[in-house]
Amino acid sequence: MKFGLFERVAAAFRREPPMHPVERQMAKRWIKQRLLVVFPHLRNNPRALEQAYRELSLEVQHGEEEGEAEAVFEMTFPEER
Repeated sequence: MKFGLFERVAAAFRREPPMHPVERQMAKRWIKQRLLVVFPHLRNNPRALEQAYRELSLEVQHGEEEGEAEAVFEMTFPEER
């Protein structure tokens, strides 16, 4: 699919739609499930699991490349103290 110059300029100025709350919750649940697999000691401690999730500092980024997913989660690790 080829885009003309006008379509590319219009796409560059178009606002990205906000992420749907259901998709956000699904992503959060999946990440927490992966944390439980990697860190089994968090399994019976919901507060520690939530803290571990928050410390990952996941930020939603919108896909910019052609063929890339609409929403990409970028993980930033906390800086060492």
